[in-house]
Amino acid sequence: MPSEEDGGQGTLAAIRAGVTADLAVIAEPSNLDVVVAHAGAITFRLTVPGRAAHASQRREGVSALDKLFVLSQALEADEARRNAAETDPLMTALGLPYPTIIGIVGGGEWASTVLDRITADGRYGVRLGQSAAGAEADLRATVAAACAADPFLREHPATVEITGGRFGSARIASDHPLPVGLADAVELVTGRRPALLGEPYGADMQMFVNVGHTPCVIFGPGDVKVAHSADGHVPLDEVETCARVLATWVRRELSGA
Repeated sequence: MPSEEDGGQGTLAAIRAGVTADLAVIAEPSNLDVVVAHAGAITFRLTVPGRAAHASQRREGVSALDKLFVLSQALEADEARRNAAETDPLMTALGLPYPTIIGIVGGGEWASTVLDRITADGRYGVRLGQSAAGAEADLRATVAAACAADPFLREHPATVEITGGRFGSARIASDHPLPVGLADAVELVTGRRPALLGEPYGADMQMFVNVGHTPCVIFGPGDVKVAHSADGHVPLDEVETCARVLATWVRRELSGA
């Protein structure tokens, strides 16, 4: 679907056009286990101010890089609090279900000038059961509190923009007929009972479940650990097995078995 990496706008458009169903399976990498819950994520940009000065007069300036470090520490502490507060076994099993990262940093115009502005783009986790808007409120509160505690940032606060993907979280009950029936099909085809899992990433599952009111799981070949990597790949034997499982599942669903 278009814009799957930016929050699922393509799936949202399809749902609004009437594309819903009794059940849905997203064939994204799950190692042929069944994903019944996933976290979400929002993409943000921090604009962090400083005060320019000539390098020879460094103490007359305020480095935006130093102030980004203040905010980075606050985000790290917030990440620890949010993850420690989780109690759902599907998510606690992940260790870090709601990661926060800063993935892009940009700033500076001259090597001999104290940085007076930095931008930092990052990703902030959406907790299970939380909306993207709720996560945004958490993020803004964390940044505001860090600014209020810093003498320079108190007078010159950093700004927060939500710039890209907005993935809510989603969950389907582990005993719902969809994951149970799909797990039965996996066991019939492979002899292995698949695990029912939670995952820390966002997916279009949240659109089907929360907007389309279509029960949905993620089940597919490959390992998400190599997604978005230089060596992204899916084993062909798992593609074949996935196809056999899905065909078996559909036949059983249609026959009422």
